[in-house]
This record gives sequence, structure tokens and C-alpha cells, in this order.
Amino acid sequence: MTIAETEMKMMGSQLNQFGEESIWFKLSPLLKDPSNPMRILMQMTERYGPVIPVSMASQRVVLISEPEYFKHVLVSKADNYIKYFDGLKPIFGKSMITHDGALWQKIRMPQQPAFHPDVFAEYIPYFNAAIKTKMATWEALARSGESVEMVEQTWTLAADMICKALFDRDMPFNPHVVFKYVKTYTDVMNHKSIREKKLAGFDMSDGETANTKAVEAWWAVPPAVIASDPREEREKTLLKMIEAAVADPDVPEFDEQQAIDELKQYLWAGTETTALTLAWALYLVSLMPDAADRIRREGNEVYGDREPNAADYSALVYTRAVIQETMRIYPPIWSLIRTAAGPDEIDGKEIKAGDRIVLFGYGAHHNPKFWDSPEEFRPDRWMGDAAKKRVKYSYIPFGAGKRSCIGGAMSQVENTLALSLLLRRFRPEYVGPRPAEINPTVTLTPRGGLHFKIHELG
Repeated sequence: MTIAETEMKMMGSQLNQFGEESIWFKLSPLLKDPSNPMRILMQMTERYGPVIPVSMASQRVVLISEPEYFKHVLVSKADNYIKYFDGLKPIFGKSMITHDGALWQKIRMPQQPAFHPDVFAEYIPYFNAAIKTKMATWEALARSGESVEMVEQTWTLAADMICKALFDRDMPFNPHVVFKYVKTYTDVMNHKSIREKKLAGFDMSDGETANTKAVEAWWAVPPAVIASDPREEREKTLLKMIEAAVADPDVPEFDEQQAIDELKQYLWAGTETTALTLAWALYLVSLMPDAADRIRREGNEVYGDREPNAADYSALVYTRAVIQETMRIYPPIWSLIRTAAGPDEIDGKEIKAGDRIVLFGYGAHHNPKFWDSPEEFRPDRWMGDAAKKRVKYSYIPFGAGKRSCIGGAMSQVENTLALSLLLRRFRPEYVGPRPAEINPTVTLTPRGGLHFKIHELG
């Protein structure tokens, strides 16, 4: 069977998962307050404590909201809490994001060197090149006066940075079209409508739903990246590392299909979380011109008229703090889901095998026990002595422990450089409702998007 035939067979079976109940379905009744979808969960943690077992339909869910218990699940007893995979395979196939244990380690190991901080200096010129391309787009938008949706703008930028830096490719696809695929699939309500139709007896096998169309189109993207011409024939790229793993007889699990699936996680999960952070950061500084001006002054002092490099990234202290504070207020992954493999006890509460463990990171990020005035945007809390006062595990935008996000540190480099460079040339003006509303599906997206007008600075 060819790779294409195998891919189609896998896709057919995985598309059948659409509409199956997931933890996000079960949580949706608790997230229905349109003014603040997190209100009910926050009130539950205040009233019932940091560990709350809840029976929801046929599933037992345990809501955890404090740092010491995050550490218990993610670090101290990580082997007892496996990653929750439901709903991921239609978009990620058999990539490492859908595995745990020894197989996960075997798949991750060949890719780990691409995310060591020492190699980020090699990536920065390619991040800069992608940002420069985005600047050309914004220059045209500033002239036209057209309003844009910012998450789409930052998603297309993040995809370009990933392709150039990690794969040595220019994007061989229309990123605006692919963004719409991502948006369609990550909206849990789309899956819920499919489930309702299934339960009502509708035949969903014709593949004509928005979700199936989105995933069918999405699955064509990674092979197109692999097949496209390299930009510079660089030898030390993530794509080269993945190809070397495919050719290594000592890693038989890493076949050609595995290579395609690994690209899926970087082009989707890595891109979306980076894009959401940058979009929310632009929203916050648009509302606070003093913060935007401080970012501009810092960029002028650190790298002036030239392109920033790795040393400059380290010197962009305030800009980096803005990115960190943005991820505290608007964590792209607002909750981490695990499944208990065996019995345990947390805070005196019984944990049963099969329980879904919801690590409510957003709740800890907004808890006044761990943060002074948690609803206020204060980048300075990440600078100097103030940063040393942070309670460990009270901030988990990339998770923690061995299953923490492989690309988390790189994402901060991308976003710090992008925020600095874009603001030095442009003034993005937020023109949507204030405050922007959040939509907690799989990720923390802005309800209705973040609409901006772009103004070029003189």
C-alpha cells in the first residue's frame, strides 16, 4: 500500500471520530456565560476548593486549579496521568502529540535537538524574513484602510516562520485558506452539531460536513511542504532531522507516514498557539499605548536600524515580559487534559482509573492567591525581583514536566521579535468590542475574532 493510500485509509477511519463525545463537550455547559465563560469554573474553584470531582454524563471529571496539584499530575506522578488524545488524531495522525510512554520518547528524541535554545540563533534570520513579508502586507493594509482579523494575520505569519526556519521552505500553500481549516476544526461547537445529527439518525458518511472538508484539505498540506523546493538546501533543519529518523533502521516506528504526521503538529498546534499569543498581545498593547511606546523605545535602543539577532532577543526584556504577561492573561491552552491510568489520591480526593483530569491553568493564572491584581495587565511583574516571587507551577502556558511543549521556548522568541518589529513600524488599532470576549474551546480564542486597522508610523 502506498503512503497516499495509507493516508487515505487512516483519514477515513479517523474522520469517523467526528461528533464523538469529548471532554470539551462535557465542559461546555460550564462555559456558557457569554460575558465571561470562565466565571462558573472560577466560582467552583473558589467555593469547592482546588480539586473538584464532578460526574458529567457518563464521565467522571476532576477539576484541578492550584500549582501544587499541577506538579503532582505533570511532574511527580506524570506516568500515572497520560495525555488525553480524543479528537486529536483526525488532525495530527500518529504524531508524537498523540502518544505517551516509551513510544512518545522514541519519536520525540530525534526532533529534540531542533528546539535546543542554542540553535535559535540560526532561526532568527528566517523569523525576521517572515516578519518582513508580513510588514509588506501591513503596508498595503495601512494604505487601503481595510480592517483585518488579527488572529488570521498572526497565524499566517507564524506558519511562514515555521516553514522558513524549521523546514527550509517557503509556504507551498495559501495560509489564509489553511487558517480557515484550523478555525473550523478547533470550534468544538462544530463537532457538537455533528454529534447531534448522528444521534438524530442522519447519515454522516458522505464526508460533506465542514469538519471533514477542512481535515481532508488539511491533510494535503504537510506532503506539499515536503515535496516543495528547499530555499537554501540547509543541512541542519527539523525537516532534515525527521528525514534522517525515517532512514534510521534503529527507529522502525519513524516511517514516512510518521514524518508527515510530525509536520502536522508543527503546522497546526505550534502555529496556532504562537498566533493566538501574538494576536492577544497586539490587542492588549493597542489598548495601552504607553506599553506599545515602551516596546518601540526598547527596540530602538537594542537593535536600532538593523535586524535583531539572538543577543538582541535576550536584551528585549520588556517586550518579552509583554509576551509572558499575555500568556498569563490569555493562555492559548487554557486547560491541560490528562487521563488517570490508575487510582490515586489528590488533596484527599479519590482519583479513579479513567478519570479525566482537567488542569485549569487559566484559573491559576487569574488567582489572586498567586498574582497581585491578576486581572490587570502588568508586564513588569515578569522583570527583575518581581519575577522571582512567582509561585512555581502557577504559570503553565506550555505545560510542565516531561510533556511540556517542545516548541514553547522557540514560540517566545518568535513572538518577542514579531511584536518588537511590527510595532516599530506600525500602530495596529483595535476596532472591535471592548473588552474582547473569549471563546474557550480547545484553545482560548477571541469570540468573533480581533478586528484591527493598521496604521503606518511616520
